[in-house]
Amino acid sequence: MLELPLWFEVGTFVVLGIILLFDLLYVIKRPHEPSMKEAGLWVSFYVALALLFAGLMFAFTGAEFGTQFVAGWITEYSLSIDNLFVFIIIMARFSVPRKYQQEVLMVGIIIALILRGIFIALGATVVENFSWVFYIFGAFLLWTGYKQAKDSGEDEEHTENALITKLRTVLPMSEKFEGNKLRTVVDGKKVFTPMVIVFITIGLTDLLFAVDSIPAIFGLTQSAFIVFTANLFALMGLRQLYFLLGGLMTRLVYLKHGLALILGFIGVKLVLHAMHVNELPFINGGQHIEWAPEIPTFVSLGVIVGIIVVATVASLLSPAAKAAKLDAELAADAEKSRHPEHEAPEQRR
Repeated sequence: MLELPLWFEVGTFVVLGIILLFDLLYVIKRPHEPSMKEAGLWVSFYVALALLFAGLMFAFTGAEFGTQFVAGWITEYSLSIDNLFVFIIIMARFSVPRKYQQEVLMVGIIIALILRGIFIALGATVVENFSWVFYIFGAFLLWTGYKQAKDSGEDEEHTENALITKLRTVLPMSEKFEGNKLRTVVDGKKVFTPMVIVFITIGLTDLLFAVDSIPAIFGLTQSAFIVFTANLFALMGLRQLYFLLGGLMTRLVYLKHGLALILGFIGVKLVLHAMHVNELPFINGGQHIEWAPEIPTFVSLGVIVGIIVVATVASLLSPAAKAAKLDAELAADAEKSRHPEHEAPEQRR
């Protein structure tokens, strides 16, 4: 059972809350597209903050809970990066101006934090009182991993288009963005801007990802504190990572397959754990299945990191990734030729 000083838990949430509030106010007061340097510095800061917190966890709780946090953080961070693929599609589909994409992403992250907080509170209560729920979590992750490995994304796109069509018929809406405003006036009538649909779409996307990610991390730790902080650190810096990775996202062609393997592995780990603590009367007479092995946390961490590394390297070396990189370079060259005024003075000379 994880026991931490109250001041440490409260202090953690106060410090992280202040950082997130500063980040939000910074985006609202100064909407802009961050440079690679700015995005890189922010991502490095958040990763360093997570590693510092991991060090404190090792110091206060020992290797087991410290390793649980690192494994949970890496897993949630990987799933959050997968979330970025969907964000990129949403931004492109609605032609959200680059200047306001930071604000959209920040709102999406806040929605994700609220939804995951609710799921974590519910999940912690269920896990603590009903050990058989691990069977359900395990089966769900195995199904999710299988679906992610073979899914082309066409079903989600069809569902999303149907939702957008329905929203446009229900909500009076303008055709163009009005900065970052949610409402505007057209022909003397107050109507919503497309920004509303963007927020709704991102919110629903966050809900779907929360349903997938929360059972996954409960397969690595049953501590609600570790689960929430791992999710918090995974989402912090996600906005800057969106701009830092940019075109690289389209080159990570095997990331989905890697994440499918991770979800499948954690699903197996959950089923084995459920068997080990089994209390269902129709399975082994309601007795614990002692021969079912418990996969140690450090083994889980090694498997998760190994899968991510292999998926990333294989993606970047694949012909599909090289073709995506070439397409991105050609698109960038075409954009420069259409807008030569955006080139640096030394390039024009």
